[in-house]
Amino acid sequence: MSFSQILALVPEALWESIYVAVISTAMAYVIGLPLGLVLVVTAKDGIRPMRGLNMVLGGIVNFLRSVPFLILFFFITPFTRLVVGTSVGSSATIVPLVISAFPFVARMVEQSVKEVDRGVIEASQSMGASNWQIIAKVLLPEAKPSLLNGAALSATTILGYGAMAGIAGGGGLGAVAINYGYYRQNYLVMFVMIVVLVALVQVFQEFGTRGSRLSDKRIR
Repeated sequence: MSFSQILALVPEALWESIYVAVISTAMAYVIGLPLGLVLVVTAKDGIRPMRGLNMVLGGIVNFLRSVPFLILFFFITPFTRLVVGTSVGSSATIVPLVISAFPFVARMVEQSVKEVDRGVIEASQSMGASNWQIIAKVLLPEAKPSLLNGAALSATTILGYGAMAGIAGGGGLGAVAINYGYYRQNYLVMFVMIVVLVALVQVFQEFGTRGSRLSDKRIR
């Protein structure tokens, strides 16, 4: 294929990368957000300390975070095939991305929520707020700017992992870079894919930064 023919693949590959990153991030937050909240709430200094549950969940999160993405990608291939019917392509990449990303999201949520002023929590407790009310009306709103920044960081990390999956049959910009750049020793193609990926990362980060600023009551 000529360079112009390869470039014609970029729009579809770009869409696939965005699709995988957005869906994977959303699904990772569906699992990671409540998990992160549970880790905060059940911590020793949380509003509902449960040491055993906290240690078990923390251990699972730490274990999954320690597994390199590509190893996880290959290891869960049978599970991926069971879920989506195939182990290659963009949709198949979402499964290992979610499993790899939700522990990362959980820790980011935990860190963001722990930054909430302890005095605000104690004031809510003194007024008789239940644990659920504290979570929904204090912890999440107060941590929202940090959570949005974390979401942008998670999306860019997942985007990078998705590009790595191109070497193992994933789709998107990573697949174009590997199949038409690396394997054919066409470094111009790889350079173009890198530029597109960097630009996409900047877009995601800008959305996160603006969302964080708009939701931060301190700078209004």
